[in-house]
Amino acid sequence: MEKEYQLRLYIAGKTSRSVTALNNLKKYCEEHLKGQYSIEVIDLLTNPQLAEGDQILAIPTLVKKVPEPVRKIIGDLSNQEKVLVGLDIRQL
Repeated sequence: MEKEYQLRLYIAGKTSRSVTALNNLKKYCEEHLKGQYSIEVIDLLTNPQLAEGDQILAIPTLVKKVPEPVRKIIGDLSNQEKVLVGLDIRQL
């Protein structure tokens, strides 16, 4: 059975880094996880209390909730290799 990826992207408003991170994430997911993922975008300008649960210290931050282990990737996600390895889609 295919793994379902639950991804959560923390941003702070519609900054260029936030938009870039979301666009990069969507692109990688469509290329490598088509039909196997969900992306939840959390804007910390409107929901700052949500940062505490995942211990978000910088933004944008991508959190892979499922499958385990939980992983965090900070930045605009422009380094595709780093993102794919971080999400356990590609091995080192």
